[in-house]
Amino acid sequence: MNQQVVAIIQARMGSTRLPGKVMLPLAAEHALSHTIRRVKSTEHVTKTMVATSQRTADDIVARYAARFGADVFRGSESDVLGRMYDTARSADADVIVRITGDCPLIDSETIDVVVQEILDGDVQYATNVFERAFPRGLDVEAFTFESFEHVHEVATEPHHREHVTPYYREQENVFSTESITSKDVFDDPQFQNRGDLRLTLDEADDYEVLRTIYENVPFDDILPIREAIRYVDENDLMELNTNIEQKSH
Repeated sequence: MNQQVVAIIQARMGSTRLPGKVMLPLAAEHALSHTIRRVKSTEHVTKTMVATSQRTADDIVARYAARFGADVFRGSESDVLGRMYDTARSADADVIVRITGDCPLIDSETIDVVVQEILDGDVQYATNVFERAFPRGLDVEAFTFESFEHVHEVATEPHHREHVTPYYREQENVFSTESITSKDVFDDPQFQNRGDLRLTLDEADDYEVLRTIYENVPFDDILPIREAIRYVDENDLMELNTNIEQKSH
């Protein structure tokens, strides 16, 4: 039976560190458009959605997400877990893929490897973030709707509702989980164990890194993640943002 694999991209304008970051330009497009296109290019994702808030400030996110080819669901700004759950339920999801909107270099191959663990049938939650072996900005989580329904019911702490998935990692004995390593995706050692890289969009220095990559690495439709990493290494781009303290999400 074919399963409905719904990728849900969390995106809103109200970032505390870099307001409006998902709408910043990268190679003449908005950052969010790159994220959506990269997610839609996967093999396993059957539906791509953007979950944003009902605030007027997020009208622009909803408008452009639809223009970029994603379905849109709007819900609570503060109860992000609830917003994600309602989005997944509206799409009749069997499997949920959680992506944050600040990942304009998210890798489709990594998404597919993570999702495959769920589709194989014995895993309820799979991710590549148990250990930091991938660059920040390539984080992927996939989980069954059935398990997420349970999380939605029992995860009541504020950090559970704000950050959506900590309950899975705090209660590993409750769920069947799988950790994806960089060696599961990349054969070349240059791309393995690259937790030293920041390819996320959280602060102005991050934007400078991503803007530089998108302006200088040739690509047609989707900028290859391997070429991005090569360019970063060859040009010492991480000097720009290595000192940023990562905010959890």
